[in-house]
Amino acid sequence: MLSTLTLQIEGVANVELAQLERDFSSVKVSVVRVPATRGASLDEPDVDHDAWVSPRFDFWAFDRHVDAAVDAGRPLVIRAPARHAARFASEVLTRAQRRIERRNAASATARFDRVLDAHAALHDLSRPLVRADLDHARDAWQWALRLDPGAGEACQIAALFHDVERLESEADARIEQHAPDYRAYKEAHARAGAPRAAAIVLAAGGSEALAREVAQLVESSETPGASREVQLINDADALSFFSLNSPGFVDYFGTTHARKKVAYTIARMSARALAELPKVRLRPDVAQLVAEVIDAPFRAVEATG
Repeated sequence: MLSTLTLQIEGVANVELAQLERDFSSVKVSVVRVPATRGASLDEPDVDHDAWVSPRFDFWAFDRHVDAAVDAGRPLVIRAPARHAARFASEVLTRAQRRIERRNAASATARFDRVLDAHAALHDLSRPLVRADLDHARDAWQWALRLDPGAGEACQIAALFHDVERLESEADARIEQHAPDYRAYKEAHARAGAPRAAAIVLAAGGSEALAREVAQLVESSETPGASREVQLINDADALSFFSLNSPGFVDYFGTTHARKKVAYTIARMSARALAELPKVRLRPDVAQLVAEVIDAPFRAVEATG
């Protein structure tokens, strides 16, 4: 897993990294001052700040850089001016958190390792949509722990498995854009995934009680507010969509369906999750859709006021 970030900082200003270390406590942040190392050999960064903020930044290619760094057991290397360094590092680690080892007592177990292995084994990484689903599942799990460090075992497993049905229905092509009732489609998707998630939990050595709880959470995972745990899964799923999946979603589906998806996703989010949105890197077209959806109620009030 990703355990070290090398942050190359251009400039001599102090950089406050305390929040970064709290949010990503399992990642060691190694700071290198670029001016002080002139004449020395610097590792080539995996990404620098100018590339990161470009509207044409290739997020998919960056994700593969993260995978390569983790698989090689080397640090992820980034470079930024001092004034942008802390936020940039936070956005990069948020994008990369699917490969970070954030766990708590409920998931730091051999059984959870078996569940993770079983979940990964379902995914044929030669198929791009399936790879994207694995990335999203791991990222949603990490968002759940980030939002609630005390999340229970069943909730974490359900966050990981909430889209497992899609491996059967949408492994090679997405079909959700054709649904006449998007909410009904998503709720049916959740119900269909519940028994498969339960079966995998049982096969990994989980109890019948744990499997039932996971199934109930997966089945309800498209129903915001059904319980505290379901809301946590909703929030984790939504934040993962925005922080990880949204650029590819717009590219695949186009703006019309993406606008529907953004509206649906924001409607599911708690106030706490919405407060996280300004902290994540949104591509400009996605940020515009978010602004349109969030601003729409206020425009409606103005029009009728």
